[in-house]
Amino acid sequence: MEVLGGCYEQVLFGFAVRPGEKWEAVPDFTHHAHSASLSALATNDRYVVTGSRDETIQIYDMKKKVEHGALMQHNGTVTCLEFYGNAHLLSGGEDGFMCIWNTKRWECLKSIKAHKGHVTSLSIHPSGKLALSVGTDKTLRTWNLVEGRSAFIKNLKQNAHLVKWSPNGEIYVVVIANKVDIYKLATASISGTILMEKRISSVKFLTDRILAIVGDDEFVRLYDCESQNCLYEFKAHENRVKEINSFEREGACVLMTASSDGYIKMWSLDLDQIKNAPSLLCEVNTKARLTCLAVWLKRDPETKQPSNEGTTTSSQVHEVKPPLSKRKGICGQPSEEESQEVPVKRKVPDMKKKKKKKLQRLK
Repeated sequence: MEVLGGCYEQVLFGFAVRPGEKWEAVPDFTHHAHSASLSALATNDRYVVTGSRDETIQIYDMKKKVEHGALMQHNGTVTCLEFYGNAHLLSGGEDGFMCIWNTKRWECLKSIKAHKGHVTSLSIHPSGKLALSVGTDKTLRTWNLVEGRSAFIKNLKQNAHLVKWSPNGEIYVVVIANKVDIYKLATASISGTILMEKRISSVKFLTDRILAIVGDDEFVRLYDCESQNCLYEFKAHENRVKEINSFEREGACVLMTASSDGYIKMWSLDLDQIKNAPSLLCEVNTKARLTCLAVWLKRDPETKQPSNEGTTTSSQVHEVKPPLSKRKGICGQPSEEESQEVPVKRKVPDMKKKKKKKLQRLK
């Protein structure tokens, strides 16, 4: 596995993690692909993509350890990136557009004017049929990805900066400053609210009901989304925690945290014994101002990908038409009224003709 971190210094760090009785994270590569700070990071089974304030999305082939190309559709900072399986990528930017990419040919299938202001965050439903986005126009928008159009718009009192689906897709959270609003998909209404003392910087669902929250202090806090009670909290860093992520390994939850102090840490967390203090597996000091965090897991080729056969129906989301029988997941073409094609600022490089450069390896 590879732990990845992006920073203000325009560099992508890669650390090879060697699990064992004593975990070890060793420097694997650094890559200076952007001309401005990194703002977003996402991975699937093969690729890593980074978004930046330089308005580009850089692609890296992690199996071959080469630079794969660049996507140049956005006219502004790329603020959020999320893969759906190995076939699609969604990106959002300060230009207000949400782009849907085919990751086989790396072409933009749709470019939708999602918000009047910036797109600050997006999240894809586990079924692949819906997505949520929030922006600086004080709206929460639901997208029908089957038809490539807006399904529902909810006005918010303030600008939200994070949105996230739960693993089963039955609830989602919207973060506004230091507040987490918990919504139920079935009713599209708030079922509870979690208030923090300081601004929230990142959230991550560890289970369908346990939410990890970090913000402008040194602590990681675990909350129950049903009762809104804090289940446990622990000090993770000496400075504010910038980003949190997690993955499952051999039935155990591995938590990753990145801080403004430059450290990336990995923790072992027993979700069955949530009151037990997590154990520190390993840590690395990047000596950089970290902005984003991800993990690339080398999966078995036979590992099944997320199914496009979702259980979400049109009755669960306002104004969503029943999906067309011949179209599943993220593949429908939008109507002219519902989406806008924006001119590509610069041509996307031909991936076959582009000379692939080896990622710079640390000595």
